[in-house]
Amino acid sequence: MSGWIDATRPVVSGMPVWPGDAPCRVEWTARIGAESAANVAELRCSAHTGTHADGPFHVVGGGACIGAAPLDAFIGRALVIPIPPGTALDAAWARGVIARDAPERLLIRTGAWTDPSTFPTSFPAPSPEAAQVLADAGLRLLGTDAPSVDPFDSADLPAHRVLLGAGIAVIENLLLDGVAEGEYDLIALPLRLEEADASPVRAVLRPAS
Repeated sequence: MSGWIDATRPVVSGMPVWPGDAPCRVEWTARIGAESAANVAELRCSAHTGTHADGPFHVVGGGACIGAAPLDAFIGRALVIPIPPGTALDAAWARGVIARDAPERLLIRTGAWTDPSTFPTSFPAPSPEAAQVLADAGLRLLGTDAPSVDPFDSADLPAHRVLLGAGIAVIENLLLDGVAEGEYDLIALPLRLEEADASPVRAVLRPAS
């Protein structure tokens, strides 16, 4: 891939999804044979399957659907940083990141998916205060390899509301295993789904030159 790193979780039938979401199924409406000259697959899944972007409509009733998201937020220089075990992603942490690097796009590597076959329910997530610090600093995109930018048991998704309410793009379930800390060029475009709150993305990274 000419130096590009695929940061997208593979999409396969039966893959782990957020509990209660529609399961992922890849089925066939046609297979090569006597009655068809081509294989034709049908994909059934939640818009939040695998590596995906959330749009404002996910948590804001009058917010834009993902198909209207500004594409330039999903393309450009991004900073990957690891989150050591036990780190609180609070306002002080966010101020430290901004003071040190002031990134426009921030990807956090939490290592949440210790077993790709088991959906993680415990993972680091930014507090709403941290999200506000990042928003005030002009962040354009926040990505995480965890399933959410809010804790698994969050009822009202406050970090989502701060980030998406401020126009910050959110990507969840990135595949950052083995991706070193540092700056990268990011491409992670959502589909033009004009009636959906979220969309799967194909996220790729290339070390910045």
